[in-house]
Amino acid sequence: MFIIGLLFFIFGFITWLNSVLVPFLKTACELTNFQSYFVTFAFYIAYFVLAPFASGIIGRLGYRRSMSVGLGVMALGALVFLPAALVRSYPLFLTGLFLLGGGLTLLQTAANPYAAVLGSPESAARRISIMGVCNKMAGMLAPLLLSSFTIKKAEQIRLQILASGDEPLLHAQLLDELARQCIFPYVCIALSLLLLAVWIRFSALPEIAGEKIVAAERFSLRRYPALCGGIAAIFFYVGAEVISIDTLINYAFSLSYGSDYARWFPVLSMLMLLAGYFIGIWGIPRHFSQRQALLASCAGGILLSGAAICVPGAGSLFLLSALGLTNAMIWPAVWGLAVKGLGPHLPVGSSLLIMAIVGGAVLPLVYGFMADRIGLQAAYILLPVCYGLIGLYGWRNRENE
Repeated sequence: MFIIGLLFFIFGFITWLNSVLVPFLKTACELTNFQSYFVTFAFYIAYFVLAPFASGIIGRLGYRRSMSVGLGVMALGALVFLPAALVRSYPLFLTGLFLLGGGLTLLQTAANPYAAVLGSPESAARRISIMGVCNKMAGMLAPLLLSSFTIKKAEQIRLQILASGDEPLLHAQLLDELARQCIFPYVCIALSLLLLAVWIRFSALPEIAGEKIVAAERFSLRRYPALCGGIAAIFFYVGAEVISIDTLINYAFSLSYGSDYARWFPVLSMLMLLAGYFIGIWGIPRHFSQRQALLASCAGGILLSGAAICVPGAGSLFLLSALGLTNAMIWPAVWGLAVKGLGPHLPVGSSLLIMAIVGGAVLPLVYGFMADRIGLQAAYILLPVCYGLIGLYGWRNRENE
């Protein structure tokens, strides 16, 4: 469990770096809102593209070796940031992000079942909540650490560009200098991932039962309606969570807040997520069920996100950050409900749920498209729609109470 907790820490750290990369690359590569959210698209589309192969890889290599390979692929993705920064190439940055997402796909497909099956099915959400604490602690550290290298410098360079007037050569030099600010942190990340990959490969982490993949022709989604609905719920949940966190810095900038103020909103959201996870650890299944937690979370998400669209200024930022509290129990509750009763089909079901993380690629792009047309705040109308659809899954899933 310690090793799995460490891996969930890695998931959080790499994933929530995107909340800083979106505004950073928007400045460094001179992007629109829509273009800047290809950061999240490139990262999360890897889950959809590569997850179908993940269960097969796990079946051949086993869970432990698959985790090691996933970490190695992530290290390669982090190293791609070196040439990307040197030539200030947005496509190269996106390639590195795709590789990071691809490594995480394999890593998450292998690691999530440990938390789900090491104990009774009724308390799966509680164990995944414990892993979520590790994930969100990393999520608090990531934006603070990366922003110290990037966001503050981006703000300084924006002011220098405004002062330089129409001098394209100086303009390009300043942006090149900005892009290179991400080299040191990502090289450090790559080295850390490589060391962890070697450690996991030679660790005593046990294989879990049901490792072998059941032949594809023997698996039918129609036999598992809770899994089918869970796939859709994960799609909308990840999209909503990414929007509610990775857009905060850009939105704060649009309200004329500086980087020293703006970078704390993703951290606040992570703190709220942590509070929600602790509620889940305390309450599931002793005081309320996974389904009840899901329904309450979705109701809270609809109320908070709806209010954030209407409340002006900093109030809307705090409401969006507070969504962390309601987001916290959605992933573990949906996962616990969706994998219940899968038995030997668990690796296949896990890979399908991981594929649904593609919501984090699609929905932020929709948000960015809408933001360029109706404004950043109005585009948050996507959030109550997402929470409503997730809540519908919980409402209809009575048999897995």
